[in-house]
Amino acid sequence: MSVDWPRLLTLTLAHLKLSLWALMLGAAISLPLGVLAARRPALERAALAFASVIQTIPGLALLAIMVPALAAFSAIGLELPSIGALPAVLGLTLYSLLPMLRNTVVGLSEVDPSVRRAALGVGMTPGQKLRLVELPLAMPVIVAGLRTATVWTVGMATLATPVGASSLGDLIFGGLQTRDHGAVLAGCLASAALALALDGLIRAVERGARTRTRVLWAPAATILGALCLYALVAPLLSVGSGARPVRIGAKPFTEQYVLAEIVARRARTETRVMRSLGSNVAFDALVAGDLDLYVEYTGTVWTSMMGREDRAPRAELSAAVEAWLRDAHDVEIVARLGFENAYALAVRAPADGGPPVTRISELAPLSPRLTVAGDYELFGRGEWRSLEDTYGLSFAEERTMDPTLLYEAIDARQVDVIGAYTTDGRIAAYDLRVLEDDRGAIPPYDAILVANGAFARAHPALIERLRALEGAIDDDLMRDLNRRVDEAGEPPEQAARAAPDPDLP
Repeated sequence: MSVDWPRLLTLTLAHLKLSLWALMLGAAISLPLGVLAARRPALERAALAFASVIQTIPGLALLAIMVPALAAFSAIGLELPSIGALPAVLGLTLYSLLPMLRNTVVGLSEVDPSVRRAALGVGMTPGQKLRLVELPLAMPVIVAGLRTATVWTVGMATLATPVGASSLGDLIFGGLQTRDHGAVLAGCLASAALALALDGLIRAVERGARTRTRVLWAPAATILGALCLYALVAPLLSVGSGARPVRIGAKPFTEQYVLAEIVARRARTETRVMRSLGSNVAFDALVAGDLDLYVEYTGTVWTSMMGREDRAPRAELSAAVEAWLRDAHDVEIVARLGFENAYALAVRAPADGGPPVTRISELAPLSPRLTVAGDYELFGRGEWRSLEDTYGLSFAEERTMDPTLLYEAIDARQVDVIGAYTTDGRIAAYDLRVLEDDRGAIPPYDAILVANGAFARAHPALIERLRALEGAIDDDLMRDLNRRVDEAGEPPEQAARAAPDPDLP
């Protein structure tokens, strides 16, 4: 197993910054609120109920909610980054509240009332009683909550990748997609080590302070303070350090990773590829100016963004998509890459036990006995409703799973039909049959490189270089590039170098 140590270190530091920012904000909210709530039952119930509800939201969903929530501020003239570190930090902060808040309330509530009375009896003010008596007695319980929040937050920070924030999740999500198990293991181990290290430092500070062992708490407190200072200062050091890199988005599947690297290579400038973004997250970020470029598909714009359920000829649909992007969202189509990657239904070859069909209309009568699997988006997209309505599909079970697991699931006979991508090299590798859409339920999915309009106008030379990608990638080349990653195990950056470049030999 080979490990990219410089990248691992960079992502570990980014992960550390996200986690510490969230923990510091969470502590700044939870601890004062917990002190107040311990004396006001109504506030205690409301605060703990809010924190508990936040905790019931799945971690990835909580982070994803931050994206449209921040974008909504633009309606009142407040422009905030809707992807990247800000939504990740806010989501993680909310997630860290409950253990710190609950333990603060519980710790203070369990202080012996006779001790409180004695403190007042010797003439202490309420503030002195809290600072000198109650908080020291409650500290072990409060610190236990902080330690729990630390472990939770560091673990959940791996989910920051889909909202465009760098973290160890980049290794985990990317490794899962490209089947680089070494990268997945490295990301998990680094995240676990970071959580244990921070937990150990907090424990050492608390134990050393409680037992008055300076040799124990002083070094740990110094290291913790230095790490927090680094997290606070590092973003300030990057401000004004030069032109920002061109931000290129990529959705969470192999083809998008490769295409983003092709665009980055062609840009001939400093770039930052932000992987594993959902379709709507990437589009909203492009419109908001938080992304500069990414590869989209005309069918996705037609159905998911424009909300169109009708069908149109390819040229008419492409023209309508271009006009809508330009007029409604100031988004420019830089290049039509030359290939189509449509959603399709795929089954095992009949000789391998799959349904003996070649067209979707033949699959429909069999569907009540079959299980179908799709990626995270498929069953919520308009294309799926169109397939169901057009063909009368009614499967016995629908399963949603990571795109990289779809092919292994059908190969292992866990499912009978999968929602595949037509340029996926694993269709041939797993000997799958793509069913003909004989009633035209799926729109064309021509790949288009789109740019934020303001960015395109500000960087005409860069946009002109990228226009060389017009028609540069056909279906066969894209399948080969995908195969290099999915089957041969090449990193997307290496596979991207196999694409032709007019300026390079």
